[in-house]
This record gives sequence, structure tokens and C-alpha cells, in this order.
Amino acid sequence: MNDDAAGVLVVKALAEKYDFPEELTLMDGGTLGLDILPYLEGVDRLLVVDAVETGGLPGTLIRMTGDEIPLALATKVSPHQMGLKDLLLVADLQGYAPPEMVLWGVQPGSIEMDLELSPEVAASMGVLQESVLAELEKWGLKAVPK
Repeated sequence: MNDDAAGVLVVKALAEKYDFPEELTLMDGGTLGLDILPYLEGVDRLLVVDAVETGGLPGTLIRMTGDEIPLALATKVSPHQMGLKDLLLVADLQGYAPPEMVLWGVQPGSIEMDLELSPEVAASMGVLQESVLAELEKWGLKAVPK
């Protein structure tokens, strides 16, 4: 669904371009929703990349942390986002929500049934990838170009 694929495309691009330390797991959560729950147990840090409805201009990037994240997901962009919100709630209720969470998002321009990103989101993908790499580096997880 157009720009809703932004997070998946960032994860795919990073996996193709870089090697990461063993303690980092890159995962395409796609539409898995609550199926991701077992993967959160014992995780200290979670970085999510997704399309996020902020009311801003298409292609605008946003960074949110901690308790801001479920609030950002209250406005549904696509069917899987409610799964992510539910996932974080259930993980918290079960006592193993990651203590540190960061969301890097991009304001979608279009979520129609199409395979191409909107021009605005496509233009922001490089900066989004660099932002994710910089966030990981702050955590001591340096990417090594392949």
C-alpha cells in the first residue's frame, strides 16, 4: 500500500547494504502484529521504522520515544498499525516491553493499493535510512558496509 511500505523498505535496504553486530536483529514486522510478541522478550531496545500519520506534509520524518510511541499509533495509517499498538500494550502488560523504544516514522502521502512510494516519501527514504543508522550507532551498534 504505497507509503505504508516505508519501514519494510528501510529494513530491506539496510540488510542488503550493511552487516550489523550479532546482538542486533533486523526484522520485517510487516503485518505480523502480535506474532512479534515472543521476539520482544528480553529485548532492551526496540527501534521501529514505519509510516506514521502525523498530519504533516508527506515525506516529513518524525522521531518519537518511549510513551510517545503508542500515542503516535492512535491514528491508524493502515491495518497493521493497530497491531503494533496492541503489541506494545500486551508486551507492557506482560512485563517485557523494551525499556527503551524509538520510532522513526515518515508521514505517508498515499496508502492506496500500489507498489510505488509517493514521490515525497521516496525522496525522504535516504534520510530515513541515515537516521536509523545514526540511532543504532548511538546505541553502540555500528553498521559495516558490505
